[in-house]
Amino acid sequence: MCAILGVATNKDNASLTLYNALTVLQHRGQDASGIMTDDQGVLCLRKSNGLVTDVFSEKHMLRLQGNMGIGHVRYPTAGSLSSIEAQPFYVNSPYGICLAHNGNLVNTDKLRQHLNLVDRRHLNTQSDTEALLNLFAHELQKDYQQELTADSIFRAVRGVFENSSGGYAVVSMILNKGLVAFRDPNGIRPIVIGTRESDQGTEYMVASESVALDVLGYNLLRDILPGEAIYIDTDGNFSSQQCVEPKSYTPCIFEFVYFARPDSIIDGISVYKSRLRMGDNLAQSIIAKGLHHDVDVVIPIPDTSRTSALQVAHHLGVKYREGFIKNRYIGRTFIMPGQAIRKKSVRQKLNPIDLEIRDKNVLLIDDSIVRGTTSRQIIQMARSAGAKKVFFASAAPPVKYPNVYGIDMPAANELIASNKSDAELAEIIGADWLLYQTLEDLIKAVAFEESEIQSFDTSCFSGEYVTDDITEKYLKIIELRRNDAAKAELEQARKQLEINEPSISIN
Repeated sequence: MCAILGVATNKDNASLTLYNALTVLQHRGQDASGIMTDDQGVLCLRKSNGLVTDVFSEKHMLRLQGNMGIGHVRYPTAGSLSSIEAQPFYVNSPYGICLAHNGNLVNTDKLRQHLNLVDRRHLNTQSDTEALLNLFAHELQKDYQQELTADSIFRAVRGVFENSSGGYAVVSMILNKGLVAFRDPNGIRPIVIGTRESDQGTEYMVASESVALDVLGYNLLRDILPGEAIYIDTDGNFSSQQCVEPKSYTPCIFEFVYFARPDSIIDGISVYKSRLRMGDNLAQSIIAKGLHHDVDVVIPIPDTSRTSALQVAHHLGVKYREGFIKNRYIGRTFIMPGQAIRKKSVRQKLNPIDLEIRDKNVLLIDDSIVRGTTSRQIIQMARSAGAKKVFFASAAPPVKYPNVYGIDMPAANELIASNKSDAELAEIIGADWLLYQTLEDLIKAVAFEESEIQSFDTSCFSGEYVTDDITEKYLKIIELRRNDAAKAELEQARKQLEINEPSISIN
């Protein structure tokens, strides 16, 4: 899961807009950051491992000139953790193209082989972003002409759609030509368009979440549709085209559960309201099972579960309290590589307030349970703080299957809910009882009656993949590449490599 941004402004300050927007979307990736701008046909680039505020200094920002650019924050699901694979990527032919993307291709190996052996394009990394970039460049090369047109760009995007599979949202910049963005034909990964007016005319931004538009003063125009591409040229002319017919319209439901900020709107659906409804449905399940009688206080696991926990407390008629204080300088543990790092970070990130926990029957609410590391440690902390009983409820169903479209849920044997009953899971994490939201109730919470979206990618809960090319063989390959042992090896290799590896900065 990553964040992508693209801006086309009327002033020579695209980099500042991108920087500010990337800080807003930092929750979507904390591993690496990058910005590319177009300064009258000259590439300006800064990217490296680290948070946005660490990667970009005043010196870097002064060098990132131009009124158009793209940005990215990375959360790796596979491949190297090196700054070499930080985005955006760039190729010089044709025109000069840079690209960043959010998601995962599921036919990367086949695509890389074709690009190398047939199209004669060299790929320098294992990143599927580089594969997407070279595919886009190759398709543009087929229709090469001095005066690039919107139609030729859309034909190239159509070729990308026809030769790639997976969940992806893409933003690209063709130097001295314009900004391009498109979304996979199933609409799995989110991307929105926003506009704002200036003295010089209309300015555009594309972003992974609408909150980036809000903070920078852009108005949300709409979502890019599945199989659609947009093009904004250097004169500010906006074009869009449905390049292929949508295969489905199935946004990733985990965006609403965990990844997205609550103040974002994705595909016309308020993330905040979705989480309110998750809490409503979860509370009704608790009451229906008669589990609410012993609950003294409802406590959320900060931050994502707060909205749902408030509704649970309201419906149960018990107190809502903040029982854990979060250290905001520790990143999101779910997206940290390696079990040992996650275990260490949980205790550093959260500290209990004994006053709200001691001598009480505590109901802890979390957005989801993936590996169980966080849940188990938090329950232990609550008991150490004096809780009489600790109950646990998840606003999402059991995560039993790997997500292959851009979320790091690699191997079934690393998912705590795989092949276990709720009673077994409760014992493993140390809860007096454990309750999961049902998948039916989760879908109802997100796909409310007024929404145009009524189906979602629920693969991590259901094992049903919206693309038709996910095989057991592919899942096994993903497991081998993304399990914690493999990531530990990659991390060790990265440390050795980056002793002598400079960060990338071009101007």
